[in-house]
Formats: sequence, C-alpha cells, structure tokens
Amino acid sequence: MRIGLLGGTFDPPHIAHLAVAEAAFRQLGLDTVWLVPAGSPWQKEGSVVTPAEHRWGMTAAAVEGVPYLSGDDREVVRPGPTYTLDTVRSLARHEVTLILGADAASRIASWHRSTELQEMVGIAVAPRPGADSGSVDAAVTARLTWLDVPRLDISGTDLRGRAAAGLSLRFLVPEGVWSYIETHGLYR
Repeated sequence: MRIGLLGGTFDPPHIAHLAVAEAAFRQLGLDTVWLVPAGSPWQKEGSVVTPAEHRWGMTAAAVEGVPYLSGDDREVVRPGPTYTLDTVRSLARHEVTLILGADAASRIASWHRSTELQEMVGIAVAPRPGADSGSVDAAVTARLTWLDVPRLDISGTDLRGRAAAGLSLRFLVPEGVWSYIETHGLYR
C-alpha cells in the first residue's frame, strides 16, 4: 500500500492541512493519506500545546467522511516523545511518503535520526509562505516531490489567536473540527 503520512501538532487541524493531503493523494497516486497528530511533540518542548486527546479528536473529525483520508493515533497513544522514524518503522511493509510543509522540510536535518528516516521514505513538500525552496532542496536527501497546492496562509498559531480573541474559526477549519472546538471550549 502507498501511504502518505501528514504529521504535525494539528493544534487545530485546518483547511490548509486538508488541501495539502488532497494534493498529495491526487498528485502522487497514493492509496491513502494518514493525518498523524504528534502525541508529545518533542520539538515544541516549552510551548503550550493542547492535550493530545483533543488534538486527536479534532484530527479524527477533520477527516470524517473522506474515504481516502484517515486519522492515525499511533503517536498519541505511544508514551514519551514521538519520533517520525518510529512511526515509519511501524509501517515497514508499506511504501511511505512523508508530506511536509516547506518550513518543516527545511529543518528535517534536526529531526531524530534524520538520515536513517530519509533513507526509508519519499518526501512530498508543500510550499509555505516565507520558506525558501533552496533550503528545502539542500536539507532533503530523500526522493523529493514538490506539490502544487494553492497558497493558504493559515496556521494553527493564528487560529488559536483568533479563537482566543473571540473570533470564529468556522470555515477555516473543517466543520467537524469547528464543532469539536466549540463543544470542548478550546482556545478561549
């Protein structure tokens, strides 16, 4: 099976995440794309992150009803720091493509055992505002594919700020995510 892995904090998952997942699915001919929220995102130590169970609930809601997109909770239920390498190893019998934003791809050398990870996967990159394609090309040693994705300048940081200011996130996040945020009173 050809699996695309779109990992992240997903705090919250938003429409740009789904646009990237859709582009990767269509452009790479994948069988499925899994959105994998980090349980304990080690690169965000010292930052305030919404509890993993809520980020998982929002991720599951984000992909509901889309047959080729799935949420995967393996990093949420795994104890301790979550490393992409461990997730990829658990999928050894599948062909895995990591789906990254250009900002994350340019920093891949800082990831846990990056060289080993890149030997096991292909990498598909979505352009991001302010991220330099040259730094991505220099950092990524795996087979690299650039995705054609419309520019959606949306970030979890901005969305959390909007919600904290009392502004609506409706239509910036999938409907199920908006409902989950409202039901659980997140980001206020």
